[in-house]
Amino acid sequence: MVRAAVLPAVNAPLTITEIDLPEPGPGQVRIRLAAAGVCHSDLSLSNGTLRQPAPAVLGHEGAGTVTAVGPDVTSVAPGDRVVLNWAPSCGDCHFCGLAEPWLCVNSGLAANAPYATTADGTELYPGLGTAAFAEETVVPARAALPLPDGVPLADAALLGCAVLTGWGAVHHSARVRAGESVAVFGVGGVGLATIQAARIAGAAAIVAVDVSPAKEELARAAGATDFVTAGEDTARQIRKLTGGVGTDAAVECVGRADTIRTAWSATRRGGRTTVVGIGGQEQQVTFSALELFYFGRTLSGCVYGNSDPARDLPVIAGHVRSGALDLSQLVTDRIGLDGIPAAFDAMLAGKGGRSLVVF
Repeated sequence: MVRAAVLPAVNAPLTITEIDLPEPGPGQVRIRLAAAGVCHSDLSLSNGTLRQPAPAVLGHEGAGTVTAVGPDVTSVAPGDRVVLNWAPSCGDCHFCGLAEPWLCVNSGLAANAPYATTADGTELYPGLGTAAFAEETVVPARAALPLPDGVPLADAALLGCAVLTGWGAVHHSARVRAGESVAVFGVGGVGLATIQAARIAGAAAIVAVDVSPAKEELARAAGATDFVTAGEDTARQIRKLTGGVGTDAAVECVGRADTIRTAWSATRRGGRTTVVGIGGQEQQVTFSALELFYFGRTLSGCVYGNSDPARDLPVIAGHVRSGALDLSQLVTDRIGLDGIPAAFDAMLAGKGGRSLVVF
């Protein structure tokens, strides 16, 4: 039996309880978690914004040590340090064939199959296929990525979502070049990772935007050169900071229609607006046909940073080892399992960066 934070039903409070976790079957690995980040996507899964069968153990941003492997597993072995990959590509679908593993149509299959049970025998589903809000988990082998040397295991949990997403948004989607200007909307875990990635890319100006003025210190520590408190004139303020033209790139990490629209308006003519935040179906964004033509901007969605984790993790780890990327700067609270509900409340209130569950 292992302790876990269980979501009994959508919109129900989490309960900390013991669950019965089976040994890994064919193609599976069992992992003892060192840490798990509390991501806004977990909150979206808990309240029904994102679909997730319940009861479930949420948590998808994690790292730990392999304790056992099932038959036919050769990619990792007991004792290996690994990062969880909540969107493991199958390698066989149309999108994998296009070398776009972040769009794999089969990456979410594990989330729809029970993986453990409660003490009374009730079947549990793994949140986003990984179930990281538990002392241990069992996942498909392809969801366990070997952790490169030189990265602290607990902080490495952040690589599994926030950092890969922010890094990819800058380097793969927005394609930020040295000397360019970038606006980052939302200074949470992903936003802070995005700011650091933009700094590493050589951005000359990085404008951080958040509804909370208290986020300015976090943003500047990560590398922001300017900070704007979100309001009705946010786009105008950003254009003023960039000589009246707007930023070369804008990355929206919130997932709200009004924020997406503002990010678009703050992007220069011919610039790139990247949407990382996950919004609900009711969030509708509108543009006129004339402005789409006139401004010539590119608006793109960005799934998991458009990243190939197997390719990107070693690159990111190199920046961690060199000190260019400071994972600890993303974390504002280190908590236990029982601290997850408070972390959800903090996200709803727009407070802090990443909360990290440390086991």
